Amino acid sequence: MNRRLFIQQASLFTLTLTSAKLLSACTSSSNSDATNIKQINFGVLSTESQANQKPLWEPFAAAMSKEIGIPIKPFYVTQYAAVIEAMRFGKVQVAWLGGKPYLEAVKVANVEAFAQVVSEDGTKGYYSHLIVNKDNPIAAEAKAEGGDKYVLKNAAKLTFAFNDPNSTSGFLVPSYYIFSKNNVDPKKAFKRLIFAGSHEACALAVANKKVDVATVSNEGLDRLQITNPEARKKIEIIWKSPMIPSDPLAYRQDLPADIKKKFQSFFYNYKDEKILKPLKVSGFVPAGDKNWNTIRELEISKKIQEIQFQENLSEQDKKQKLAELNQQLKKIQTN
Repeated sequence: MNRRLFIQQASLFTLTLTSAKLLSACTSSSNSDATNIKQINFGVLSTESQANQKPLWEPFAAAMSKEIGIPIKPFYVTQYAAVIEAMRFGKVQVAWLGGKPYLEAVKVANVEAFAQVVSEDGTKGYYSHLIVNKDNPIAAEAKAEGGDKYVLKNAAKLTFAFNDPNSTSGFLVPSYYIFSKNNVDPKKAFKRLIFAGSHEACALAVANKKVDVATVSNEGLDRLQITNPEARKKIEIIWKSPMIPSDPLAYRQDLPADIKKKFQSFFYNYKDEKILKPLKVSGFVPAGDKNWNTIRELEISKKIQEIQFQENLSEQDKKQKLAELNQQLKKIQTN
């Protein structure tokens, strides 16, 4: 389950209204074929540098181009918000997203999921980890005690790095399972807290002893083993999350129907191991929006727990907000 296709600064990709209209015209659903589409940008939310990503993604993009019949250009970003903005304004039409970024894109960028990643071992999920440097004096105690318990008990003495606020495994999952469930605000708990911006950056921050503890996905560590094995040797895993639903493939809803079908056909049937193996996946399966309801539930549950302990809210406001969130949660769970 490797992927994490990601972003620079959202502002760098904000388009003018005129540009947005032109791009929208190119991909309007009123066109029944691809005659007006000269190129499709494929969003890659990257866990590492573009230089490391290009050898992985260009062969895959070339295979897509051949199947779809339109040039497919990878659009590399290293933060999550930028690919969402790029899809929102039509600069990116199709993307390999993380679960949380996908849910944000659904809200603002007119996208829909059509496929889900299947990992090398055949599972449709991945994991979030807490990591430390093996040479850090805290490593043995943290591993023996349980990384989450150790971090909670000793947060005031530790420096800590999340990935990105829009990251599923690098922020949402550890925030909920470690902090929210234990009524701890990480912004206040640590000696120093940073957002490193990517899985690679988090891993290197630990490997280079810039922070004591960081979040990272198992796939991010797998990639580090390939791109920087010396750094990977220095890293110790001290906590593993429950399984997270693997990544969605999503396209803008206003892509022509025939182009959507071509993308579906490509992803549902593509099995070239030589190209997929470096991406740490075995293939893709059909999927829809509901596949990521687990992430929605996590987000709402995290908000519920945070609101319960907000001191600046009146009891009436708190009760109203909690009722609204519980209603949202109930709706998701009964759908």
